[in-house]
Amino acid sequence: MGTAPQRRTELGGFLRAKRTRLDPTAVGLPPAGPRRRGGLRREEVATLSGVSATWYTWLEQGRDIQPSRQVLDALARTLRLTAAEHTYVLSLAGYAPSPSRPAEPSAHAAPAHVQRLLDALAGFPAYAIAPDWTICGWNAAYTTLYPNVATAGPDERNLLWLVFTDPYVRDLLPDWETTSRRFLAEFRAEAGPRLGDLARSPVIQRLLRVSEPFRDAWQSHHVEGFTSRERVFRHPVAGTVRFEHHRLAPADHPDLHLVVYTPVAG
Repeated sequence: MGTAPQRRTELGGFLRAKRTRLDPTAVGLPPAGPRRRGGLRREEVATLSGVSATWYTWLEQGRDIQPSRQVLDALARTLRLTAAEHTYVLSLAGYAPSPSRPAEPSAHAAPAHVQRLLDALAGFPAYAIAPDWTICGWNAAYTTLYPNVATAGPDERNLLWLVFTDPYVRDLLPDWETTSRRFLAEFRAEAGPRLGDLARSPVIQRLLRVSEPFRDAWQSHHVEGFTSRERVFRHPVAGTVRFEHHRLAPADHPDLHLVVYTPVAG
């Protein structure tokens, strides 16, 4: 789990990002005029949430204060947070359940029974990812969809790294700009109290150095929970293919996520 100062810094940055992007009219305030920057002022958020402006300023600054759950609930209502964003804020403040054990280093290979499950999904592209989104297992159908997964080195076989740096992935995804940012928003939502550790991981640090789109998306503090949805791929051989995107976790390995693509009818 990340340290308390890191979680406070992340909480402050997240609240600031949401505040500065919220349309004043969404909370019943007049539209922003020519002399006003976009978003809400700190004083407005404080008043609408029932706290002092000084205290809320300290919260955004990452000072050593402990907000109550009730105050965070009020801020979530004021800032119009989604359920995933609300959960994320609570987890940073220590109110969401913490992991039962420290995050383990990512395995480069999925457990044997998980790999057998992936292989049994013949014809359905499927892969497994560790908590830091290292791809630790995949099946033949996924290799057909994305051949580079089999040739990437273990230290580069990370879903975020491949999405933001591999030209093949950019060509494979006609909606790359939207999908890449959504992947990062989902990663951030899942990381929760472990974000301090994961943010210092080599792959995140390398992405911050080499990928401007990743830096922009990282600084946006966008958080979004995973939902099954239709995905479109532009395959160099098969042409445009459509799948439904699903994700599940084995009961005996809840730290892993299995991603499965099932064909869309028609």
